[in-house]
Amino acid sequence: MYDLIGVGVGPFHLGMAALAAPYSDSLDTVFFDENDEFEWHPGMLLEGSDLQVPFIADLVTFADPTSPYSFLNYVHKQNRLYQFYFFNRFDIPRREYNAYARWVKDQLGNVRFGKRVTDVVMKDDHFEVHVLDKKSSETDVVLTRHLSMGTGTKPMVPGAMDKDVHEHDAIHSSRFLQEKDQILSGDHVALIGSGQSAAEIFIELMHGQQDGKPHISWYTRSSGFFQLEAGKLGLELFSPDYVDYFHNLPLDKRLSEGPMLTRIRNGVEEATLHEIYETLYHRTVDGGESGVTIQSRVELTGMSQSKKGAPVSLELNEWQEEQAFQSTVDKVILATGYRPDLPGWFGDIAKQAEFEDDDHPSVDRNYRLTIKDRGAESRFYLLTDILHSHGISATNLQLAVMRNAMIINDVSGRELYPEQRNTVFQQFGAPDKS
Repeated sequence: MYDLIGVGVGPFHLGMAALAAPYSDSLDTVFFDENDEFEWHPGMLLEGSDLQVPFIADLVTFADPTSPYSFLNYVHKQNRLYQFYFFNRFDIPRREYNAYARWVKDQLGNVRFGKRVTDVVMKDDHFEVHVLDKKSSETDVVLTRHLSMGTGTKPMVPGAMDKDVHEHDAIHSSRFLQEKDQILSGDHVALIGSGQSAAEIFIELMHGQQDGKPHISWYTRSSGFFQLEAGKLGLELFSPDYVDYFHNLPLDKRLSEGPMLTRIRNGVEEATLHEIYETLYHRTVDGGESGVTIQSRVELTGMSQSKKGAPVSLELNEWQEEQAFQSTVDKVILATGYRPDLPGWFGDIAKQAEFEDDDHPSVDRNYRLTIKDRGAESRFYLLTDILHSHGISATNLQLAVMRNAMIINDVSGRELYPEQRNTVFQQFGAPDKS
């Protein structure tokens, strides 16, 4: 019987596997993923695009800077340490982060790809995990004392999207690179969304225009195209201390923090916004055409198409003026984000969990799903869909490392990795009256 099984292998569980690896003599772990290989957002690995957090937010460093699975050790092993030193930047290419993660995966013996978890059955003191081998089509039942679910996210598509719009004509940003050539072959492209991914796609499309085609219409329902939080004190929200404070708030207070946290998490890098503006400024010297339409406060309310390959009709609404209008384009790119990818078998687990209200399961500070009448000998750790309980740490690469350390410590029953507090200069919450 394993001590811990992880379901899903993105950066979060890959980091957990790397932190568990040095203790394999006393901590028996395995992590399953249905994909054949590790790929981190392959449709958005654009040339020149960078990670939005510093390289120190790798898979392990915030828990163990001496780990052989750190990014610095990776560039050393690739004979790129001098080049990285002269590169002289904290942020790294997104493509290099993906290559680094694949390098870590190749060194670990506790990660299995091509394995789909089809069911998890909760017993009194353990879990039965049903694992389908995609190559052999055989299913094994594996036992574990504890289970961690990190199944990540899947593309979020607006409800306005008509089911008859073909997937190659209305494309989620997660597939942009695969569809890029076809997108650029049209006369008019609509881009929906306003985060970093949308901005990077907008730049990529501008660089691909020939003689002003395709015209790019960039719409967002947000009230503007806003910059990502870059102030040092503002960034201290990405700390264990703030997560402690957030988790202790009542649910209604945590939910009300959502819009503020969204602005901090989902803005556009300053350099990206500058590149867009400077490109347009140079392009329009001496009366040149911009080749673009950029408009905020516009929501997509409908989308239809007569057949595959035909123009796509967009129903749009300027929500502040309450004015509806239409646009006809050849392709639509939906940079509309992601939503939690909850496997079907989780429904049976959730039925036995305690809830804070009708929609939000109770998840304690150590990321344990609160299950009725279940003891500490067998725990279910939840990494997916925990924005309501852990706020900004739910999807942050840096804070995921400390989360992984907390879970490994909890499973092992001892502090294998220090859980640091008092890590920032500011205080959260009222002074302790004691």
